[in-house]
Amino acid sequence: MKKEPFSPFSNRTVTAIINKEHFNAYTTRGESTTMKKLVSLILAVAMVLCVLSFASAEETYRVAMITDSGDITDQSFNQTTYEACKAFCEENGLDFNYFKPTGDSDAERIAQVEAAIDEGYNVIVMPGYLFAAAIGECQPLYPNVKFIALDVSEYDLTSAGVDLSNANNLFSAVYQEELSGYMAGYAAVKLGYKKLGFLGGMEVPAVQRFGYGFVQGADAAAVELGIAADVTCEYVYGGQFYGDADITAYMDNWYSTKGVEVVFACGGGIYTSAAEAAAKVGGKLIGVDSDQSPIIDTYGEGMTVTSAMKGLAATVKTLLTDTAAGNFDKHAGKVENLGLVSGEDMDANYVGLPMETTQWSDSFTKDDYVALVKSMVDGTVTVSSDITAEPATTIAVTYNGSVK
Repeated sequence: MKKEPFSPFSNRTVTAIINKEHFNAYTTRGESTTMKKLVSLILAVAMVLCVLSFASAEETYRVAMITDSGDITDQSFNQTTYEACKAFCEENGLDFNYFKPTGDSDAERIAQVEAAIDEGYNVIVMPGYLFAAAIGECQPLYPNVKFIALDVSEYDLTSAGVDLSNANNLFSAVYQEELSGYMAGYAAVKLGYKKLGFLGGMEVPAVQRFGYGFVQGADAAAVELGIAADVTCEYVYGGQFYGDADITAYMDNWYSTKGVEVVFACGGGIYTSAAEAAAKVGGKLIGVDSDQSPIIDTYGEGMTVTSAMKGLAATVKTLLTDTAAGNFDKHAGKVENLGLVSGEDMDANYVGLPMETTQWSDSFTKDDYVALVKSMVDGTVTVSSDITAEPATTIAVTYNGSVK
């Protein structure tokens, strides 16, 4: 006969502990109060065991990360998300794996989400706006799976058919790009650069906020230093999120002819065109989304001044911590706009500059940066997120439309 595992809920266990009829018989026959106390104690113990059994049956989470159109070695969204997921799961004893679509299409991303779920993964982490369609398809079909999206806006989600009022298994983080853009522009001028450039990918809200924040930060630093008349900024969108010969030629003109010293390359792989042009004249770049110095510096040692980052790792850690603790509900159905939360702990913030690789100098130190962040947290420094109009500045900014 197959041996049943012990459970305080089993009929045999409860019957063995006490039989209600016998209990009534004992009490009605005037048995001693000692017996009644003993039986009551046994009942109490049985109830405690029942509660403990329920507690031990907590859900076990298995985490899967799906790459978008890149790989986990892209030095950007995918790699940062992968490393954060992997580190958390290793530290907390959770099963983790990543899944890579075989092509850059909604159908392939949907297929990989479903493959992960078929293999028993019940927490799916997805970095980037490209996952909107996959979320729209899979989120309502798998109500017991938690979906964590990074940088997928409410507009992206609702356009893909997601009903956020009925999405208790979904959370998405978006970021206040204007804040890290501001920091990058402020740092560039404080570090001595006067001829700036902004190369955006496509003219979409997130890229615009980065760019307008960059301009505001550069302007603030120039005014503080009393050099606003000497600081200029060229501004253009590439019309795509990758570099090519046309955009490289445009960047050649900036660096070689117009004397641009540093370009904030903001938009996926479009940095390649800026880096190729910068390498010819010893120019500089500012990276975006994550610390891009490891990949940009392959074009020239020390090419990366800093990077305007989104706190993907901090977001992953917060969400996985809450999910594992059974507190996903406080994020359920929300699209949260994340920014600065601490003027003391830079690692706690969801936007910022990299502490280790930014090219600090006597003119702008780590302490100066922390002081800037504190002033932004306490409201002394404010940054506009408005993208309906170009920011008013004292420095000269030339808006050149789009390369394509």
